[in-house]
Amino acid sequence: MVDSITRQQLSQIAKFSALHPRPEGHKYAYGTAGFRLLGSLLDSVVFRVGLLAALRSRKLDGETIGVMITASHNPPDDNGVKLIDPQGEMLEASWETYATKFANAETDDELTKEYLAVAEALKINLDCPSNVIFARDTRASGPALVAALKDGLQAAGADFADYRILTTPQLHYIVKCINTRKTPAPYGDPSEQGYFDKLATAFKIVTKGKAKPPVVTVDAANGVGGPKLKELARCIGSDYLDINVVKDEIDAVERLNFQCGADFVKTQQKLPVGLEPAPFELYASLDGDADRIVFYYVDEANKFHLLDGDKIASLAAMFIRDLIAVSGVDMQVGVVQTAYANGSSSKYLTDILKVPITVTPTGVKHLHHAAQLFDVGVYFEANGHGTVLFSNSAMKALESFEAQNPGQQDAVTTLLSLAALINQTVGDALSDLLLVIAILSHKAWGPNEWNLAYTDLPNRLVRVVVNDRTAFKTEDAERRLVEPKGLQARIDALVKKYKSGRSFVRASGTEDAVRVYAEAATRLEADELAVKVSDSLKGL
Repeated sequence: MVDSITRQQLSQIAKFSALHPRPEGHKYAYGTAGFRLLGSLLDSVVFRVGLLAALRSRKLDGETIGVMITASHNPPDDNGVKLIDPQGEMLEASWETYATKFANAETDDELTKEYLAVAEALKINLDCPSNVIFARDTRASGPALVAALKDGLQAAGADFADYRILTTPQLHYIVKCINTRKTPAPYGDPSEQGYFDKLATAFKIVTKGKAKPPVVTVDAANGVGGPKLKELARCIGSDYLDINVVKDEIDAVERLNFQCGADFVKTQQKLPVGLEPAPFELYASLDGDADRIVFYYVDEANKFHLLDGDKIASLAAMFIRDLIAVSGVDMQVGVVQTAYANGSSSKYLTDILKVPITVTPTGVKHLHHAAQLFDVGVYFEANGHGTVLFSNSAMKALESFEAQNPGQQDAVTTLLSLAALINQTVGDALSDLLLVIAILSHKAWGPNEWNLAYTDLPNRLVRVVVNDRTAFKTEDAERRLVEPKGLQARIDALVKKYKSGRSFVRASGTEDAVRVYAEAATRLEADELAVKVSDSLKGL
C-alpha cells in the first residue's frame, strides 16, 4: 500500500523528471569516480543522483550525504557526479547498483518505480528527514548540473545546502564534520574556513622549531585548487610558508587540465608546458579538483625527476615509522599499494624500512578499506591520490600515552598533529602538499635527497583498444590474467626475458580498452616489454 506521502513524492519525481529527459541510446555506469562523461550528457543523471542522495540520507536516519559535481583530471568538456557517505568516505559499494539503475531508467514512470523499489527493498521511510550538501568545481557545465541536482533533491523532499565551488576533498571534510559534530570525536568545524584553520594550525605545530621551508611552486591545473591553495597559504602565513601558485587561470575554463596538472605530468613524465624550473627546487602539480598531487624537480642538467604517489607513500611511511619508534607507543604503520606501484618502492618499503605492505585491486575504495586495517595506514596510488589513516585505537593510544622524556613527548605531539594535518576522509592535494613540506622540513631535505631514497624502475603504461574489455579477467590484485586463456602464460614468457621485468594487463573501467603496465631495468627494456605485451593483445 502506497501512502499519501509516498504518492506525493512519486508525483513530484515524475513531474521534475520530465524536465530532465534521459538521452536516448546512452548507457550509464556508476564506478569508482561516480558518473563521469561529457557534461552535456549528464543532466538527467545528476537529477537522478539527487533522488538517490535523498534516499541514502533517509536510510541512514537523516545523516548528511554529500554530492560533488566534478570530473577531476578530465578535459574541460567532461563533468561528473559522485556521492559522499556520512564519514566522508565514498558511497557504499552496494548502492552503486541503485545509482546505475536510476540513471538508466528509460522513462519517468520507470524511474519512479525504481525509486519506490529501492525504498521498499531497504525499508526506507520516505517521511524521514533527508539532508544533502553539494558543491562543484569550475567547469562551465557545473551551474546547469547544480540546477538539475536541486530539482532532484526538491522532488524527493530533501533539505539541502549549496556549498558552491570547493575542492572535492573540502566537501568530503565538511560532510564528515557535520556528521560527527555531536559525537565524542568531532572531526572539525563544518565549513570551508574550518578546513583552512584546521590544516593551518596543524602545519604550524608539526613544523614548530624547524627552518622555514624553501618556496614551493605549485601548478594548480587551472582548476579550483588554485584559489583554495592561495587562501590556505594566507591562513598559514608567510612567516611559515611561501607558495607560488601557477597555472591558476580558473576563468579560462578551456585551459582546465590542459598541458598541465597532476595527470599530465604523471602520464607524460614531463613538466607542465611553459614551466621553467630552477634546479633542485621543489615543484608540484594538482589535478582539476585538487584530490591528487605529484611532485618533481630538475637537476643541474635540467633532467626531469618525478616524485609520484609511490614516493609520497614511502616518505610518509618512513617519517611516521621513525616517529612511532621515538615515541615508544605500541603501534605500527603499514602501506597499501596497487599493481601500478613501482617495484622499487615495494622493495624499499619491505626490505629497507621493514614496513608491511598490502596490495589491493585498483580503486580508492579498495585502498581505503585496506588502510583501515593498520594502526596507521598509508595509501597512495602512483597517480598521486592518497592519504594516511589513523585508526581509532591509534588515536586513543597517542592521546593517553604518558611520555617519559621530551623526545617521546615531541614525537607524540607531532603524530597527533599529523593526524589533524592529513585529510583522512579522502586523498587531498592541499593536505598532502603540506604533509610533504612538513616532512622535508623535519629531515632538512630537498627534493633530490627525497628522491635518492630509492630509484624507480623505468616503466611504461600503454592503452590498447580491444573488442571487449569484459573478456579480461584478473586475480592476485589485478596482477595476473585468468582470461583470456593462455594470455598470462605469453606475458610471463615475455617478462622472463628482461632484468627486473614485470608486466600486467587490466581492463579499463569506462571504455573498451585495456591498460598495459611494464617495468624493467632500463628505459629501453621497459618500453620494449610494453610494446611486446601490447602486440600480444592484437585481435582480442
